[in-house]
Amino acid sequence: MKIRYTQFNPEDFNNRKSPFNKLKDIFDQLLMISGGDVSQALKWLTDLDKEYDILKNEDYSIAEFIQDLQDQGFIKMDEDEGKVIMTAKSEISIRKSAFRDIFKNLKKGALGQHQTPYTGRGKERQPETRSYQPGDDIAHLDKTGSIMNALKRTSIDNFNLREDDLQIHETDHFTGVATVLLIDLSHSMILYGEDRITPAKKVALALSELIMTEFSKDSLDIIAFGDDAWEISVKDLPYLEVGPFHTNTKAGLERARSLLQHRKYANKQIFMITDGKPSAMFEGAKLYKNSFGLDRKIVNKVLDEAVQCRKEKISITTFMIARDPYLQKFVNQLTEANKGRAYYTGLNNLGELILEDYISNRKKRM
Repeated sequence: MKIRYTQFNPEDFNNRKSPFNKLKDIFDQLLMISGGDVSQALKWLTDLDKEYDILKNEDYSIAEFIQDLQDQGFIKMDEDEGKVIMTAKSEISIRKSAFRDIFKNLKKGALGQHQTPYTGRGKERQPETRSYQPGDDIAHLDKTGSIMNALKRTSIDNFNLREDDLQIHETDHFTGVATVLLIDLSHSMILYGEDRITPAKKVALALSELIMTEFSKDSLDIIAFGDDAWEISVKDLPYLEVGPFHTNTKAGLERARSLLQHRKYANKQIFMITDGKPSAMFEGAKLYKNSFGLDRKIVNKVLDEAVQCRKEKISITTFMIARDPYLQKFVNQLTEANKGRAYYTGLNNLGELILEDYISNRKKRM
């Protein structure tokens, strides 16, 4: 028997997906767009199949797909609400799907530990060496250097290795990272015919999956902000929807900073996904709003919050998914006040940017 090897082609592999898995990939995307509304997502899926014949040449139907979703535990009937809902298994599936979709183009090996420019006990050996100190891990012993030190002091015929001959390789120091992801839920995230909230949710789902699977010692908190700011859990992400809100950036940063104050990590950071200018803030219990232009009263309070974050060694990375010049001016001011970073990005590469920035985590503090 002859075996013929050919170059692996991911597209060919994907084309061999089962009919269920093909539909499941589309269904997961529709669930995110619909805010977790199963009935709406299934209606859209049925409409898409009618128009584009998704199941062409397949002995499989949408009805069979729905039955398989139920049988495999992805959806169930909520007797109290009288409607079909997602299960926890489906929420996990959406998170994993978002992770695959966003990060599939990253180079192999991009995922790893958070590496600092400081040296200390860690996992990554450096070429530089130093003298052995009691308690050092002998797995990092520089055998050649240690022997050479002994030979300089003795000879081959009278070889004698002492503790002060030993050399140890320096190691990169790895450190945990505490991250708060801020998601803008103001009305502009669905204005102008562009759905900006679905990519933001997808990024949050993927980042959650990344941290839970690759960086389990790190922490991730998620905060949504509109007129006010509030914490949400990972399982809430698929159901997140834009409201008739203004953009209270100050409240978002303030709550994020409060959360990070209680995280015992060397590195603390805020990732903020937004498409608009700050347009609201609280004055006591009253919400002060101004949607026209950049209100210096609001902007200055946001910048004050950015400075306070800097004093507490919390970096802010802003992912601005809009390119209006006056918005860029505000983001530049925010970035300068915090000494953080900013990206002016489209929706297509938002996820890749966030992952790469999270992994590289360039500005480390010990």
